[in-house]
Amino acid sequence: MRSKKSQKVDLTADYPCPCRRRGRIVPIALTEAFGCDRCQQIFVLREDGYVIEQLSTHYPYKRAWRWVGQQWTLDRAGLGRNYLPFLFFLVFGIAIFVLLLTTLQPPATTGLTVRVVAALLISMLLVFMFWLACRR
Repeated sequence: MRSKKSQKVDLTADYPCPCRRRGRIVPIALTEAFGCDRCQQIFVLREDGYVIEQLSTHYPYKRAWRWVGQQWTLDRAGLGRNYLPFLFFLVFGIAIFVLLLTTLQPPATTGLTVRVVAALLISMLLVFMFWLACRR
């Protein structure tokens, strides 16, 4: 069984390209970067020496890979790296919900349940719109 433990990337070796199956990434002279001979992508080595990042990307987040001996695996940051936006959206959503709950005036025949559901739907819509605006 193969080990999934990441290995340090050797700057003098060549590796398979993490983007393409047939390409090879080789070191670029006088830099700590690698270039693919097929897809022309450039990858830089992080300071720890275990992870390479795609330099030019169309994704909103940089893609990164770890070498585990025979193949590259995606380095997923998870919630640990992106906790601040998540916390901001959570606080923002709760604040909007509370504000809407206190300001909505229900008709005389409806109860608290309709008021809570309306406030929840409007706050979810506003948080979603804010998330779409900040995503870019």
